[in-house]
Amino acid sequence: QELRPKSLDIKQEELGDMVEKEMASTSEAIEDAVRRIEEMMSQARNESSGVKLEVNERILNSCTDLMKAIRLLVMTSTNLQKEIVESGRGAATTQEFYAKNSRWTEGLISASKAVGWGATQLVESADRVVLHTGKYEELIVCSHEIAASTAQLVAASKVKAEKSSRNLARLQECSRNVNEMAANVVASTKSGQEQIEEKDTMDFSGMSLIKLKKEEMETQVKVLELEKRLEGERVRLGELRKQHYGLAGAYEAAEEGEAKPAAAPRRGILKKPPLAQKP
Repeated sequence: QELRPKSLDIKQEELGDMVEKEMASTSEAIEDAVRRIEEMMSQARNESSGVKLEVNERILNSCTDLMKAIRLLVMTSTNLQKEIVESGRGAATTQEFYAKNSRWTEGLISASKAVGWGATQLVESADRVVLHTGKYEELIVCSHEIAASTAQLVAASKVKAEKSSRNLARLQECSRNVNEMAANVVASTKSGQEQIEEKDTMDFSGMSLIKLKKEEMETQVKVLELEKRLEGERVRLGELRKQHYGLAGAYEAAEEGEAKPAAAPRRGILKKPPLAQKP
């Protein structure tokens, strides 16, 4: 008992209730995330335009698709859990089944919490990105976290499910869909970041003549530095290639020398073998 984690101090008879509460809480978190994304979309349309609006819409649309995929995953996971309990409990009650399989139940609760937490974090990161107070990298990390927690939930459900279960097959399909939507969030975030950075770098409309001249001089310095660095790297590449070709040539010559057979003695000249020397 002393070695058990403190998070497992819950009474076993309460585990069944916790599973249902946690799954319901996860579903609520996802529904709330979808609502918040819709609000952000409306706000972005009112407060931004041009490239920034295009980028925000693309990112938020990909986040909405991911939330829908997660919602379907949680619903399918809930159906699979009911199927597992019904097929495995026999004469026992649902609460007794969860108590008997307490470690599996705890894993299920943990995985469900991870999915709900990931969805909440994704929305908060998206909100900061739209308001230009957060980093695009946060969205990418959250997408990876959601994919990982999804895999955790599928693994936890798969332990007790029958291999031929249709709900298990649907859950695995939902998991693949979540991974695909998470990858779309990453792709839209990266492309949006590149668009925004390119626009910000090339927007000179608000600069004065003096500021433009200063920027021009600083850019010329950077160009010269990069050209010098490029020339140095080319020289280095040439030397590396020379060394590579030299070593490769020596290696091949050595191989040919080892493989070349020794010349046979001429038949016309026969020499006496040397006499054995005294030690």
